[in-house]
Amino acid sequence: MNLNDNGDLAFIPLGGTGEIGCNLNVYRCDGHLLAIDCGIGFGGAEQPEAEVMVPDPSWLAERRDKLLGLVITHAHEDHVGAVAPLWPQLRCPIYASPFTAAVLRRKLGEAGLLHQVELVTVPLGGEVELGPFRLRFIRVTHSVPEPQSIAIRTPHGTVLHTGDWKLDPEPLIGQPADEEAFAALGREGVLAMVCDSTNALVEGHSGSEAEVRRSMTALIRKLKGRVAVTCFATNVARMESVALAAHAAGRQVALFGRSLRNAEAAARECGYLQNLPPFLQEEDADDIPDDQLLILCTGSQGEPRSAMAKIAADTHPRISLGEGDTVIFSSRMIPGNERAILRMQDDLARGGCKVMTADDHMVHVSGHPARDELRRLYSLVKPRFSVPVHGEWRHLQEHAALAREMGATPVLVEDGDVLQLAPRAGNAAPEVVEGVPTGQLALDGERLLPLDGGVLGARRRMLFNGVVMASLAVDRSGRVLGSPQISAPGLFDMADMEPGQLADELARAVTDLPSALKQEDDMLRDAARTVLRKAVSRRLRKRPSVEIHLLRV
Repeated sequence: MNLNDNGDLAFIPLGGTGEIGCNLNVYRCDGHLLAIDCGIGFGGAEQPEAEVMVPDPSWLAERRDKLLGLVITHAHEDHVGAVAPLWPQLRCPIYASPFTAAVLRRKLGEAGLLHQVELVTVPLGGEVELGPFRLRFIRVTHSVPEPQSIAIRTPHGTVLHTGDWKLDPEPLIGQPADEEAFAALGREGVLAMVCDSTNALVEGHSGSEAEVRRSMTALIRKLKGRVAVTCFATNVARMESVALAAHAAGRQVALFGRSLRNAEAAARECGYLQNLPPFLQEEDADDIPDDQLLILCTGSQGEPRSAMAKIAADTHPRISLGEGDTVIFSSRMIPGNERAILRMQDDLARGGCKVMTADDHMVHVSGHPARDELRRLYSLVKPRFSVPVHGEWRHLQEHAALAREMGATPVLVEDGDVLQLAPRAGNAAPEVVEGVPTGQLALDGERLLPLDGGVLGARRRMLFNGVVMASLAVDRSGRVLGSPQISAPGLFDMADMEPGQLADELARAVTDLPSALKQEDDMLRDAARTVLRKAVSRRLRKRPSVEIHLLRV
């Protein structure tokens, strides 16, 4: 069955039904498109050749003449981080809350796009009408200022897109979730709720930022030496809690990492952190006695270029930590990042630091709803249908079971599914009527590269099989001049005999080639590459990438 572009309401996740991030969701109504969120994900152990990934927007970009806008629910990287690299393909207006817009302006400015993008700041609880979509923003709580769910009213019914949320009675930054607005929506009637599933396996309540503040204050007061805390940069409530705990313990706070500086600037621009004095600059931290210093830094997910990664490797130009110092990881591990985080924590411990995590201290609470919060939202909204998103498949299944208990009919989808919400015959449930192409691209500097393309394919082969580079000089007749130079980083050490042996073998093989073949550079280069690859394979049982630099004198 093919979905008609006219007279329908459909939900199309292009990224984000799984845990890896890369959120990009599309709603289609009567031929018009509305996009919600546009985030990054991390490659992790499964994609070591790609540090940062973004959703492939090709399907949406081909239909950008129908795209009315991109709405951002909140300022986390997995929901906003891909806006700057992908906007040139979408070229639509962007709608966001004041804090999210402030974060976005900095990202767009760094990308040189600020004056090209129509960025519309929507007040908290505001409304926007885009073609057949009438949007009502509803305040929720999360581990970032100003997260908002979006009630999408259409001629075919109302859909609630929750974004990331929780029900925190004491969020510290901003107000609690607007439960009355959800209840009013439920009384009005909700066709479907597209809802966060991250903690669908967790019983009880996710906890409150206020609990972390109380615990952090008591914890930091007892510590000696230098103290470092790493958390998500946009968790402004956590930033404020750490700063207040530090001041209560007689410590000054220095920020390490550009993303933290940007988040602080955006927060102060929007009226947050007004009771905190300015943070120290990185260059000022070394002048503060150890027992009077706390550094707040990026790198909670083991990002290789982050401040904490450099500190753990003892390569940071401004600060070092060691015996008697303490490092607090005030965050959860995003799936895929475990290996990098544990390696960093091990390096810190090896250097003499005491490492504290949420496994053994109350230094973090989740920003996502546990099962009691999910039940509460279902009781308020009373959706006819439930579409679990944002979680691994087992999370989606558990969320679906809970939704069924709460009286909603669940429908599970994967990225690329076109879920027709309306119209439907009789009381039939929404159904997946077709699929659209989806995928992910690697963000490589300023380039977007396909994961299955030649560049990343070669990088993947080099990661597992290594690379061999040979420089070969020949005269016009193809006679080898001097000795070839061979380098094979990751396969042989500089002091090994094998590179010299390979060079001799390559020279002999080239000398024995037919004269006609040696006259053509491309043919000679291909033959030399084959010889060298086979020679390495005999020694190591590997098939490395081989590059031949041919100089004809």
